[in-house]
Amino acid sequence: MDTAVFISNIPPWALFTLVFGVGLGANELGFRLGRLLIRRKAREPEPPVAALVGAILGLLAFLLAFTFAMTSSRFDARRELVIEDANRIRTAYLYTRLLPEKQGQALRQLFPEYVALRLHITSLAVAKKREPRIDEVQRLMWREAMSLVPENMDSEVRSLFINALNEVHTVHTTRKTVALNYHIPGAIWAVLNLLSAMSMLSLGYQTGMFSARRLAGIPLLAAAFALVITMIAAMDATGQRGFLISQQPLEDVLKLIQSGKY
Repeated sequence: MDTAVFISNIPPWALFTLVFGVGLGANELGFRLGRLLIRRKAREPEPPVAALVGAILGLLAFLLAFTFAMTSSRFDARRELVIEDANRIRTAYLYTRLLPEKQGQALRQLFPEYVALRLHITSLAVAKKREPRIDEVQRLMWREAMSLVPENMDSEVRSLFINALNEVHTVHTTRKTVALNYHIPGAIWAVLNLLSAMSMLSLGYQTGMFSARRLAGIPLLAAAFALVITMIAAMDATGQRGFLISQQPLEDVLKLIQSGKY
């Protein structure tokens, strides 16, 4: 199974527990390896070992920062697309008041359902279940837009509405693509978790090589690594397993449409 798929399918608490447990296990393994070499009189010089640990921790810090920046930009893009989606829908809906009564009435009946279908999508399963109906509503909207071509009406108004409707559908496609397809690649997840385990292993090795006592703060460090990785995974996920993006702009548009004031 792809690492990205595996991480996206497990709840945050399970991911935290897994990363935390692997970190502690790797640290304990490194500590015992260090003590074993000491018993065999194979002590290594401290400066190279410290440099090795520092290099691995530096690589981990770099990859954590890189991965966080990647998922943060995607999260911001998803949030901005919700606002853009609401604005495009509002504009297209308002233009329906300028259309002939037949097409305008039909479109005003479709928009509330279209917006409602876009709200409260809490999982990928819900999104896939609603997608066929969303596609059908879009086709019905386009059919009404195409019926405007032979109508005796202001050509500029017709052009404005068709362009606005096209933008509505374009933003929907963009939102779907960003939410469902643009995730952190599995290779990055694999390297990130491997570096986390290697960091804990090297720290345990350094401790075992130069001290007979385990560091009391190791569980805190393992928990910190696990917490950051879990937060990155939550930002990258879609639905209830991830950070939820406010749908208030779309809810406001739905209230505006249902109020019938415009």
